[in-house]
Amino acid sequence: MRKFIHVTLLALISFGLIQQTSQAKEKPQPAEARQSSIELAILLDTSGSMEGLINQARSQLWKIVNELATARQNGKVPVMKVALYEYGKSSLPASEGYLRQIMPLTENLDQLSEELFALKTNGGEEYCGQVIQAATNGLNWSDSDESLKLIFIAGNEPFTQGKVDYKVACPAAIKKGIAINTIFCGPEQTGIQTGWKEGALLADGSYLSINQGVRVVTPKTPYDKKLSELSRNINKTYLFYGSQKAQSESTVSQQSADKLAGSSSPASEADRASFKGSGRYRAKADLLDAIVGKKVKLEELKEAELPAELKKLSKKEQVIYVEKKQKERKAIQLQIQQLTKKRNQFIAEEMKKKNKNQSSTFDTAVIKALKSQAVKKNFQFQSE
Repeated sequence: MRKFIHVTLLALISFGLIQQTSQAKEKPQPAEARQSSIELAILLDTSGSMEGLINQARSQLWKIVNELATARQNGKVPVMKVALYEYGKSSLPASEGYLRQIMPLTENLDQLSEELFALKTNGGEEYCGQVIQAATNGLNWSDSDESLKLIFIAGNEPFTQGKVDYKVACPAAIKKGIAINTIFCGPEQTGIQTGWKEGALLADGSYLSINQGVRVVTPKTPYDKKLSELSRNINKTYLFYGSQKAQSESTVSQQSADKLAGSSSPASEADRASFKGSGRYRAKADLLDAIVGKKVKLEELKEAELPAELKKLSKKEQVIYVEKKQKERKAIQLQIQQLTKKRNQFIAEEMKKKNKNQSSTFDTAVIKALKSQAVKKNFQFQSE
């Protein structure tokens, strides 16, 4: 009997130790081991009077994300995601508060750019509290305390409209670690009187006012043409994988975003090229990025999923071809980075010659608020 009890106790102790070891292995990674992120949700008023705001957002998207691309936290590069909502348009369902999620938080900025250019404006009701609530609850925000989570809402009607009180929606957002930055399209004092500043203060954000009627003009530079050429060249290093439909959609999306940037302005086209060279650009279903990110293994892809360039090659030749394209991309990225530095210096010098008291626009407001919020999460920007 004593022997049985002794054996049983040993078994229970061993089982306990096994359980403890197993539980130790299953513990989640500490926050410092996880990659942090910068996540932005852009909420744009698309009512009838907001065409100027939309045009500024379209033309300055790549300039904004170029600033984001220089962000570092403790020397590490964060994941970067952007979401897009529209609100205040009468053609949107009244039952849903005249709002729509256009894009969830994503690294696919090609598609986000396409969606920006597709936006149309018409009259409606602008429910700021409701669209903030929708973005707070409807997006897959990071659960890391180290991540920077921001909502930017822009419009020109009173912040008080709608059934959802902003005095409830804004505090609810900051409880989840999401700061609200408000951008009023009009005189600063009018925005203050209509609740825009209070909305930002309730969620640890910044209040800014802009002139949406100003057309953003960036000086042309001697480097724009070469950057455009390099942008086309780097496209040749992208190998899209998956179904034929997926590959076709990825190619069209990349080319469409290029075309839209070019049609917007030479500066926007150059800014897009700069982003491609930053190493932060992500094209949908690109095989090279997927391999580096360990999302796929080249040897495990079915022949039908392979890019056309790889289908006639042996497994060994496929690896060599992919490595060749990776080297080509890095070389072009380096050229772009070098030209971008010269271009930025040229623009800075040209802007000094102009009136320093230029009107604030969407891009300047976003970048200013972004940097002031990023400091709180120990982010630094290499562009500074």
